[in-house]
Amino acid sequence: MKPLRQKIGQLFIVGCQSEALASDERLLIEEYQFAGLVLFKHNCCAPAQLVSLCRAIWESFDSLPPFIAIDQEGGRVHRLPAPFSHFPAAARIGARNDPELAYRLGRATAAELTLAGINLNFAPVLDVQSKQQSPIIGDRAFAAEPESVIAMASAWTKGLRDGGVIPCGKHFPGHGDADKDSHFDAPIVAKSFADLQAADLAPFAEACRNQIEALMTAHVVYPALDAKLPATLSEAIVTGLLRHQLGFAGVIFSDDLAMRAISDRYGVEEATSLAIRAGVDVLLFCHGIDQAVVACEFLCAEADRDATVRARIEESYRRVTQLKQRYLTSFTGVAENEIAPRLERLNHRELLTVFG
Repeated sequence: MKPLRQKIGQLFIVGCQSEALASDERLLIEEYQFAGLVLFKHNCCAPAQLVSLCRAIWESFDSLPPFIAIDQEGGRVHRLPAPFSHFPAAARIGARNDPELAYRLGRATAAELTLAGINLNFAPVLDVQSKQQSPIIGDRAFAAEPESVIAMASAWTKGLRDGGVIPCGKHFPGHGDADKDSHFDAPIVAKSFADLQAADLAPFAEACRNQIEALMTAHVVYPALDAKLPATLSEAIVTGLLRHQLGFAGVIFSDDLAMRAISDRYGVEEATSLAIRAGVDVLLFCHGIDQAVVACEFLCAEADRDATVRARIEESYRRVTQLKQRYLTSFTGVAENEIAPRLERLNHRELLTVFG
């Protein structure tokens, strides 16, 4: 049986500073055995460099294989350098109203990610774009109608999954009506529960019925669901609504806890405690591995003195390990000198011609 400390490490995903793992990052990964790493543009400078970084990440983990995650939605949320394909934004895909095309684009995204060794994509966006001037969602949503979001996101998700990459839908219970960006401020969506259920929640409910592997929470306050806490920190929303009412059995990821909707209002320890107690399985600290270390040490101390926290850790560890056992059987990245020609052979330019 794994020591509790090692199980707690599996409840965190962290970012890295540069194009390669720094020596201090390697040491912390070896010590804490986090669930994995998430990559951003500053980590992805060239195909050969990227696959080298992903291989180094994979080889740094000796207990459970790591999630190697990315936000590769298409459109303006695009991390990979040329000659990786720059796929269109979800809204452009949704406008085609062609689920088969959405499936092919999800499958193509997975084909490129797996060549690099990336195995978890924080996509698709399941938000309904109900506020047209939303500063954060906008064209990241497939449509303004829940039925269209369901049809297109379901097809895209299936393509990603069939291509061997874990999908993670976001941002539960719906960010599309927020008029503030949670990277910089604390949004409030003041809809009634009936209105949320009719629109925003519908794609997430369908994703739960389709047994999507993972979902990500929103750093948004929904007074109809919880008068005080944002979704990421709310037991009423994460456990009450998502787990119990919608029956979701997969892994729940937080959005980045360094985003100002959280970090301006909660310290690292308080946010960690609230999120874990709410029912979140994996906490993201995308731009500060030192914060993840603080959170991990705090959670170890909390688990020592609180049986409820220990039970929550065991639940989350079980979900994380089950997902890893299902998907992370081997490193999928190709040799550094092979990745550019392999991308060329995929010839996704032809798929993108329909978008002009």
